[in-house]
Amino acid sequence: MTAPVLLLAYRRPDTTRQVLAAIRQAAPQQLFVACDGPNPDREGEAARVQAVRDLIDCSIDWPCEVHRRYSREHQGCRRGVSGAISWFFEHVEQGIVLEDDCVPDPSFFPFCEALLDRYAHDLRVWCITGGNYQDGQVRGDASYYFSRYPHCWGWASWRSRWQAYDDELSLLEPFVKGGFADDLFTDPLEAAYWHRVWSRQVPRHGGGLDSWAYQWAFACMASRGLTAIPNQNLVMNVGDGVEATHTTTSQSMRQVCNPVPFPLRHPRLILRDETADQYTFINHMPGRYLNYMRSLKGRFADPLGSRLALAIRNPLHYPVKLLTAISLFFRHPSM
Repeated sequence: MTAPVLLLAYRRPDTTRQVLAAIRQAAPQQLFVACDGPNPDREGEAARVQAVRDLIDCSIDWPCEVHRRYSREHQGCRRGVSGAISWFFEHVEQGIVLEDDCVPDPSFFPFCEALLDRYAHDLRVWCITGGNYQDGQVRGDASYYFSRYPHCWGWASWRSRWQAYDDELSLLEPFVKGGFADDLFTDPLEAAYWHRVWSRQVPRHGGGLDSWAYQWAFACMASRGLTAIPNQNLVMNVGDGVEATHTTTSQSMRQVCNPVPFPLRHPRLILRDETADQYTFINHMPGRYLNYMRSLKGRFADPLGSRLALAIRNPLHYPVKLLTAISLFFRHPSM
C-alpha cells in the first residue's frame, strides 16, 4: 500500500497490538508513529507507555520507512494528537490516521487510498472516514455517501485540508457573528449544540475538553467540507474502559465491521446526504436529548390540555423529566 499511515499511540498495549496487526496486514510503505509521554501524576503510567513503544518497535517487521515522534513530556489528547497530525502532514501530502483503539477492517485501507487519490484536488471533499453510524441503513446506490461530519475513528485527509485546523478556534466568533452558522445549520437545535461545544474549546472560555476533534470538525464544517462515509462500517473502536481518555463506557458507536465491496461505486453527485446526517445527529449525538427537550417545551405550550392536568396532579413529573434531559445532554460523551 502506498498511502502513508499515522498511528497515534499512548499507554494501551492491548488495543495497540490489535491496530498494529491490521496495519501490518496492509503493509504501508511509510509508517508514522506518535506516542504521547506519560502523565507524571499517574502511578505506573511510564511503564505502560514504554511497553507500548517496545511493542511498536518489535512489531514493524515488513519493509517500510518508519518515522517516530515519541514525546518525553505528557501533552494530552488535544495538543498531543493535533501536534502529531500536523507533524504527519508536514512530511506527506495525504495519508491515513488511526488511533490506538480503532481497529480497521482490511478493506478500510484500499477504500481510503482510492478516495485520497480520487479527491486529492477536489476541495469539496475534506475527509474520508471508516466509521458508519447508520445502523445498517444504506444511503444512496454507491459504495459511500457524503456527510458534514468528519468522524475521526479511523480517517484520512490531505495536508491542504488539515492546514485549516486551528486549535484555538480563532475564527469561531466572526463565523457566528457573520451569520455563517445560521446558513450552515437548518436545525436551530443543532446550531446551538455545535456553537456550545465549539465555544467551550476556546482558550479564553477555559479550553473545554482535552480533545482535538471538535476543532477539526469546525475546520471541515465551517469550510463546507464534506466527508466520504462508506455504506458499511469499516472501523471498530475497542477502547472503551477505564484506560480510555474519553470513551469510558460502551457506546452504540462500537459496531461490527463489514468489508466494503470492490470495485467501488462512486456517487454521481458530490452532495451531502441530509437524511443520513439528521439520523446521525439524532441517534449518535445529543440530538435525541435536544429533540426531547423541544417536544417537552411544546407540551408546556398547551395550558388547557391534558399535560396541564398531569402537572397539577403530579407537580414533580415535568421538573424531573426536564432535569433528566438536561443531565443527559451535559453528560453526553465527547467526539
